[in-house]
Amino acid sequence: MAIETVRAFLKEQGLEGRIHEFDSSSATVALAAEALGTEPARIAKTLSFVNGDTCILIVAAGDAKIDNRKFKDFFGRKATMLAPDEVLRLTGHAVGGVCPFALPEGTAEVYMDISLQRFNTIFPAAGSSNSAIELSCDELAALSASKCWIDVCKGWQEEETA
Repeated sequence: MAIETVRAFLKEQGLEGRIHEFDSSSATVALAAEALGTEPARIAKTLSFVNGDTCILIVAAGDAKIDNRKFKDFFGRKATMLAPDEVLRLTGHAVGGVCPFALPEGTAEVYMDISLQRFNTIFPAAGSSNSAIELSCDELAALSASKCWIDVCKGWQEEETA
């Protein structure tokens, strides 16, 4: 079970006590925000994209959407999301519970979108469709071994929604 892998990983970091587990689903941004009593934008969703035999994981704010042009400009390829079975195979986490850490070695490159930087803390999933953990952006970047901060999302900035 992926949450057990995540729990063991976080225990090594002294953070396992920060995992939230819910009686209801937190598999979507809206459900996670409701379960946590926070705004949807603070949910750190992990999006999974094709990258040859591996995948690209982008962690973005709950109110952000991938901008296909920005994605292609940065990665040099079309933004093609993984099928659910590929997500599970490459990340060890099922859709709805994908987190950007406790991943099988060599299967994913993790990037953090700047849409998250406006928050002191954010809530990524913790390996199941009914869990989350509260982390600072710096903590999440370190735990996920994120390659860098990138700008590949749209819809979260006020001037873009006007």
